[in-house]
Amino acid sequence: MANVDQAKANFILSTLKGMEYGSVIITVHDGAITQIDKTEKTRFGQKKHASKEKQ
Repeated sequence: MANVDQAKANFILSTLKGMEYGSVIITVHDGAITQIDKTEKTRFGQKKHASKEKQ
C-alpha cells in the first residue's frame, strides 16, 4: 500500500475540488506517490437544431 502523507492527500483533494470533468492519475513507485497528473476537460453545451418545418 502506498505511503500517503497529509500534504500529498491535501494536494490530491485540492486537485479534485472544483473539477467538473477530467481525470487525476496518481503514480506510485516503491510504495510512495511520486507523481500526480491532472487532465481537465472543458465541455460546451450543444445547440439543439430545430425540426425542419413541413412544407
